Parts: sequence; C-alpha cells; structure tokens
Amino acid sequence: MLDESLLDSPEGLAEADHRGLLRGAAEAGARVRTAARHAAEAGVGDLKPDGRPRAVLIAGPGAAATHAADLIGTLAGAGSPVTRLAPTGVAPAAGALRWELPGWVGSVDLLLITTPDGTEPGLSLLAEQAYRRGCTVVAVAPARTPLADAVAGAHGLFVPMATAPYDQDEPLAASAPGVLWALLTPLLALLDRTGVLAAPPDALGKVADRLDRVAERCGPAIATYSNAAKTLAAELADALPVVWTEGVSAGPAGRRFAAALAELSGTPAVVAELPEALAAHGALLAGPLAASADPDDFFRDRVEEPPALHARVVLLRDRPIGGLTAAPGARDLALSHDTPISELEPEAGDELETLAELIAITDFAAVYLALASRA
Repeated sequence: MLDESLLDSPEGLAEADHRGLLRGAAEAGARVRTAARHAAEAGVGDLKPDGRPRAVLIAGPGAAATHAADLIGTLAGAGSPVTRLAPTGVAPAAGALRWELPGWVGSVDLLLITTPDGTEPGLSLLAEQAYRRGCTVVAVAPARTPLADAVAGAHGLFVPMATAPYDQDEPLAASAPGVLWALLTPLLALLDRTGVLAAPPDALGKVADRLDRVAERCGPAIATYSNAAKTLAAELADALPVVWTEGVSAGPAGRRFAAALAELSGTPAVVAELPEALAAHGALLAGPLAASADPDDFFRDRVEEPPALHARVVLLRDRPIGGLTAAPGARDLALSHDTPISELEPEAGDELETLAELIAITDFAAVYLALASRA
C-alpha cells in the first residue's frame, strides 16, 4: 500500500531514503557536470582518433551497463553497431561474473567497461583479453580499484567515476539515478570525440541544466498536485504499469523505467514501443487485469481485503502531438477497456535533452513509489 501522506512530507521522505535515491535523482545534473570534468581531466577532450570504430562493445554488471548500452545504441544509430557483452556466471556477485569478447573483435573495435564497483575480476580479465587482441579499452569505474590497474596495464584509458560521499553508505542500486549519469556521461564525451554520436561539451551542459530543471519541478518539496513524478507514483500504486513508448529516444527511457520500478520498488512492469505495443498488449488490457474485469470489486471490503491489481498505461513520448503518431489509437485502446492512462512528454530540445528529461521524471517517480510503498 502506498502512503500518499508521505509523498508530501519532505522530512519523511528523507528519513525513509536510506539508499540516497532521492539525493541521486536531485543531484543528477551536478553528477553530469562532475563526470564531464573527470572525462576532460582524463584526457578525453585531447584524443585524436584515426576514425570511427567499427563496433562499440560495452561490458559491465547489471542494469547500469544495460541502460548505458541501450542509450548509447539509440543515440549512435546505425553508424557504429553497439553491443552489450552479457556476463556469465553462477551468481550476480563481483567474483562470479565473467565476460568474453566475440571472436571477431580486433584492433578496429572499441571496448567500453562501465561499473559502479570496479572490483570484478572478470572485468580485469576482459581488459587483458582486449589488450591481447589489440582492441582499445576505456573504463569508467570508481578510482583506486583493481579495474583501474588492469586498464592501465592494458594501455587503456581510465576515467574515475563521479561519486558522492553518501554512495558509500549503502550498496549502490544499479538503477539508481546517480549511477547512470556518473557512468554514462564520460562515455558520451568519448564517443563524441570518436564520431560515434554527437555529445559535445555544450550538449552535456544542456543535459545537466535540463536535469536541474526537472529536479526543481519534481523534488520532494514540491506538492503532489503540481509534481509530475509524485503524481505518477501515486497513480501507479496497486497497479501493473504498462509502459508504452513512442519515438526513438523514448524507448530506452521506458525500458529503464520498467527496470527501475522492479529493482527499486519491487513493482513489475511491461514495456513495448508503439505502434507494436497495441497488438502486443491488447490481450493484456482485455483480460483480468483490465480495470473493468472485476465487477464485484465494488463490494470489496476496503479495510480487510487488498485491492485487485489492474493495469495502468504509461505513455512516454519524445515528439509533439502533431504529425504521424499512434498515440490516439493507444488512448482509444486503453480507454475502451476502462484502463487509465498517464502521459509524459518532454519540453522541446535535442534528442539527448529530451531523453534526459524523460529519464529524470521517471527516475523520480520510481524513487517516490519505492519510498512511499515501504513506509
């Protein structure tokens, strides 16, 4: 059950936030600036690459690497294929995971290692393997970790992760807002230099500014009725989020939102892109999860019986209402099954800015739902 009174209690939210999730969301803009400075100090801006890499490979544990690969692949387009190297192992622990380079990887490819830990032996072995293949290695991880030494030994480039003092208080969640931007920003700066995507310093500055504006609108001091993130968290209480995205940039934001809901608040969610989502989830909305599926719910004991789980559509869009869009069809399908729908659309801006705004608002919503559900 969601404690909606907690949403409008900044002190209560701060007391419940043992993992620093709200602080990470609020400081996302500052984390981008710090990470960009670390990248510059590491020499990213001075690089003079011979050309764009044939392929970009990304390795790292958990959601942090998955989201980074998803976002970079979206921004890069088809120019340089972006592949995430999935780990193998018997447990999701630092010592148990191993990564292997595909057989075709060589000197014209680029390996990016990204981790909020840096103690994984498997990543150090991967850096050594890449060095033997002649593959360039770049890593973003906490400073003074075994991975930093391994990358130096492989003649690669190491960028210290932008961390905050409270990151050491509790184990970092892979979907935590601060973790994403600390790991992603140096990679964007690097790939801008190599020509894989466009993320010059002024664009990263605009991203930081956009994240700051979202924090001002969605922070814990802003009341629920005028706070898009708190409103969305309240709407998703006791609901199955059905996340639909429209537009290229909205896809990674929707997939990250679903992952953050699962990891931070324990809320399951399904996600798909329009227009295919209408066929993929049509049966789901017409089944027992539809809001109109349980006519006896009116007579439920509101005190003793838990509420039935019903679907709620969350539509994330990164383009204006005008033009070719499947949004009207999505609204009609949801409402025809008495399924409520929440919509988020960013302010105008370039692709990286609008993507950052969608991620920031949904990050705040996932955090609010996690904190208020555990009160």
